[in-house]
Amino acid sequence: MGFRLITLNLNGIRSAANKGFVEWAEQTQADCMGVQEVKAQAEHVEGRFEEVGGMVGYFHYAEKKGYSGVGLYTRKKPSEVITGIGVPEFDDEGRYVELRFDTSRRKFSVISCYFPSGSSSEERQQAKFRFLDVIYPHLMALKAEREFILVGDINIAHKEIDLKNWKSNQKNSGFLPEERAWVSKLIGEGGLVDVFRTLNDQAEQYTWWSNRGQAWAKNVGWRLDYHLATPAIAAKAKREHIHLEPRFSDHAPLIIDYDFSL
Repeated sequence: MGFRLITLNLNGIRSAANKGFVEWAEQTQADCMGVQEVKAQAEHVEGRFEEVGGMVGYFHYAEKKGYSGVGLYTRKKPSEVITGIGVPEFDDEGRYVELRFDTSRRKFSVISCYFPSGSSSEERQQAKFRFLDVIYPHLMALKAEREFILVGDINIAHKEIDLKNWKSNQKNSGFLPEERAWVSKLIGEGGLVDVFRTLNDQAEQYTWWSNRGQAWAKNVGWRLDYHLATPAIAAKAKREHIHLEPRFSDHAPLIIDYDFSL
């Protein structure tokens, strides 16, 4: 018995479905799948994407249509579902859903989270910094009381190994010194674990490719999608896999198998 957890930025659930996402999900044998950038409202999901691959989905939608939105699919019914972090600016954008699987012996959560992108404007970059400022203490408070795995698109490549053209991107959103320092703090004094990197220390391990130029063909990518876990759970990670083809999105699914069951 194990726990297979997938994270995937869909870049629109309807678009991904048209490219075979649902059929693929049925073959993954996942126990849980976090999705980001659903880009849909309840009326688009209900009756069509409520269940995928034998898993039931729980969602946090953005108020703005066709924007953001996250979901978490699970085989096992959660003991509690939490949407949002209590900060209206970001909760209105549908960025956080947490499923709790609590028993008398263990408190455990899986979170699907979509961090803001700062690439479109300085205004959005400032919003991204505000999000980093509020999500950090939120995760630290959570860590004080329970084990968890946060999966999602955090829109930050942590180290030089995590993107192809690191030298030319040091002043660009996603690889700014302040953003990278935030990740270092999260997995340093914050004590969370970048699970993928405990299993794979190779270069050119990317999960997102720009639609511009020949980025996909030339593998000019970024590693933006993560499993961030509390240490005891992270230690149970056994295998990682970035699913490259077929493609449903500009992001690739990141699959990690853990040696425990819910």
